[in-house]
Order: sequence, then structure tokens, then C-alpha cells
Amino acid sequence: MWKGRFQTETSNLVQKYGESISYDWRLYAYDIEGSIAQAAALQEAGIINKTEERKIAKGLREIKTEIETGEFRFRTSLEDIHMNIERALTEKIGDAGAKLHTARSRNDQVALDTRLYCRAESTVLFDRVTLMQNALLTLAVNHPEAVVPGYTHLQRGQPVLFAHHLLAYIEMLERDKQRIRDCYQRINVMPLRKLLNSVKSGLKPAPEIGGHRLRLLPILPNG
Repeated sequence: MWKGRFQTETSNLVQKYGESISYDWRLYAYDIEGSIAQAAALQEAGIINKTEERKIAKGLREIKTEIETGEFRFRTSLEDIHMNIERALTEKIGDAGAKLHTARSRNDQVALDTRLYCRAESTVLFDRVTLMQNALLTLAVNHPEAVVPGYTHLQRGQPVLFAHHLLAYIEMLERDKQRIRDCYQRINVMPLRKLLNSVKSGLKPAPEIGGHRLRLLPILPNG
């Protein structure tokens, strides 16, 4: 990453300080998904041709398979998941891979990948909360007459049905699910409009193409 400015190798200490691949490797599927959509936007804008788009998409899917089968070697020297995938793609398919970075920065990739990751994880979280509610409901149904002491300010109060106590938590979890739904709507927007349209090169890939492919509904307004 730094060889364009420095003539000696980066020290291991600096590499360890600056790298994020040790944890952002989890974004690989979303970085690849976003890059395939980016290639489609570049092709639509006439920046790459259809053959190059197909080569990029095929190469990215092969890299995804390599990661999932444990064949891919992540390199700390490349700092993050974005550069690891981009370098591997360029080594795999040549110059077409380097064109993928046109009109896109790593900041763009971070903004997009994080949204795609959080969107997927919010769905997983929603489903797990539902499983928790179902487990509590089953427990309540199986113990309809069990009685436990109620508490107020850590002091025992009047007796309450254990089932009713569990049902209260089901309602609390339902409110949590409402918050997750709200987060999903806030997450599920396309963040690349300004970044793509304000590059000094004047190249303007259409972000709505990528947004459509990624199922990111509106484009995030930013002035």
C-alpha cells in the first residue's frame, strides 16, 4: 500500500497497527457482492465493456469460493478485505480487475459493505429473537399454573403466574423486533451517490444500477 511513497519495506509494527483484515475479512461476501454491482454500473456507464464485466464477476465469484473453502490466503500487507480481494482479482484476470476501482474509493466500499453486512445480520438477529419468543411461549404453555413471587424494587411482592411473567418478556422482545425493523429500513439505502458523482475524473457510473442489484431501496440523499 505504501510502496509508491517509501522505498523500504513497511515494518511489521506499522502493518499490525494499520491492518484490519484480521477482523474485516467477515465482509468478504458483501465486498464481492458490491463489486459485482459496481462492475455492472461501470459497464452501463461505458467505462468497461461487457466482456470485462463478465470477467470481473466470474473472477470475484471464484475468489468467494476460495475464501469459503479455505484456499484463499489473506495478506496483512494489503491491510483490509477490500485490497485483498482487489489484488487477488487483478492477479487472476489482469487489467480488467484494476478497472473495478474506477470512480470508487475504499471509503465507498466501507460504507457499502458495512450496510450490507448490518442488513444481513439484522435479519439473523430478528429471526433469533423470534426463536427466543417461541421458546418462552412454549415454556409458558407448559407451566400454566406455576406461581412465583413478584418483585418490586428487589423486594418480594404479590404472587404472579410464571406464565404471565414469561409473556411479559415476549412483549419486551417484540418491541426489540420493532427496533430491528426500524434499523433495517435505515440501513437499507444506497450510500454511494455523492461519492460516485463527485469524483474529479468526471466519470459518473449510475448508483441506482448498483442499488437495484443490491436491493438497496432509495439512494441516500446528502445535499
